[in-house]
Amino acid sequence: MDTSSFSVLLSTAAFIGLFHTLAGPDHYVPFIAMARARRWSMARTLVITAAAGVGHVGSSVLLGALGILLGWAVGGLEWFEGLRGDLAGWLLLGFGFAYMVWGLRRAVRTRPHAHWHPHTDGAVHRHEHVHAEQHVHVHDRPALTAEGAETASITPWVLFVIFLFGPCEPLIPVLMYPAAQGAWWQVAVVAGVFSICTLLMMLTLVVVGLWGLARVSVAPLERYSHALAGAALLACGVAIKAGL
Repeated sequence: MDTSSFSVLLSTAAFIGLFHTLAGPDHYVPFIAMARARRWSMARTLVITAAAGVGHVGSSVLLGALGILLGWAVGGLEWFEGLRGDLAGWLLLGFGFAYMVWGLRRAVRTRPHAHWHPHTDGAVHRHEHVHAEQHVHVHDRPALTAEGAETASITPWVLFVIFLFGPCEPLIPVLMYPAAQGAWWQVAVVAGVFSICTLLMMLTLVVVGLWGLARVSVAPLERYSHALAGAALLACGVAIKAGL
């Protein structure tokens, strides 16, 4: 492949990497939603996003390389990527639904309510509290802490597994063009450009999304943050299954 054609191919790989990420909310909405709900720091959110992104593009690059080595046709690879996409969609649907239900249950448990307390001098005062957070016995607190820690540690891994199965279908045809000419170093460069552009766009959109949410007052909905995060993941799963 001559220099001019290779430059065009690299530009195409970069554009596809950027655009397919921007056009697919499932590439960034789950991280924004979970970071807001779980109050992850920006640094932790970006590390989790980057790790999931590497799994996302890395698995497709490896599949493409395997398909090239085994002489698979583009149609065969795209069919397998589609199968992976279905699995990723179902995983996102299931996790989103389960997390939304857990979030709603948590919201109900942490609903503040008031009690009236009379005193011996005849004075009566109103006391508002949350049973799940304030009126908990000391020996019950470790269980609650352990529950929160377990959820916090599992969530990034669940996202990583979902993105590991998530395919990058647009990458396959771009890889096949230089592979057909036996230009293996060009295959590697094209895959690298596509992967870097995809990761950079994911990280950029997550930063922009969190920056925007930080400037929106959602105090009345704070109790429902986990349920809303689950609903966002559920919606992404529905979008994947619907082919949007």
